[in-house]
Amino acid sequence: MTVAGFTFNAFSENTYLLIDETTRQCAIVDPGCYEVAEQQALRQYVASNGLQVVLLLNTHAHIDHVLGNQFVLTTWPGIPFLLHRFDLPTLRAVPTYAANYGFPQYQPAEPTGELVAGQPVRFGETELEVRFAPGHAPGHVVFYHEPTSVVIGGDVLFQRSIGRTDLPGGDHATLLHSIETELMTLPDATVVYPGHGPATTVGEERRGNPFLTSFNK
Repeated sequence: MTVAGFTFNAFSENTYLLIDETTRQCAIVDPGCYEVAEQQALRQYVASNGLQVVLLLNTHAHIDHVLGNQFVLTTWPGIPFLLHRFDLPTLRAVPTYAANYGFPQYQPAEPTGELVAGQPVRFGETELEVRFAPGHAPGHVVFYHEPTSVVIGGDVLFQRSIGRTDLPGGDHATLLHSIETELMTLPDATVVYPGHGPATTVGEERRGNPFLTSFNK
């Protein structure tokens, strides 16, 4: 599996394509594409690289991570859209405030299935482990691919920072517990692709993240 990333919308949100190199099937995670140019960039990358989009995944459902959900489902019709059930209220609240955040053309989309911790997600010959990591959002999950030592982490852990916990459903202690149990238990070389900012590693954050001093070794 390889990872291709895009940075979209006013929140500089990271959208990821997870590509199964054997079959060229791919999953789109957290599509933040809102402007037409952003949507075209995603569509053109898929086409020019001979990819087959087969799955839409959300780590969580804050507005910056779901702006492109409906675009993806319209562009590649019939693909499953999976979200943890605890974040359904987060997703369904987006239309109530999207215009106030500068996204009046937001189009909502409903999941077709749910993500469950411990139940793998598969596409092509790739299998992702779903890990439940609430704290930033009630139904936040991360996706771990052990063969390539990669985590698609959403807004849980950033380079030298962690996700905010002042939004509805957020909780600082819960987020720290999620990081401790779901990310700090992974090998230090594991690459974390976050929802904002550059990629980092578990070891780098264990040693140098000021929010994780209790885990630093």
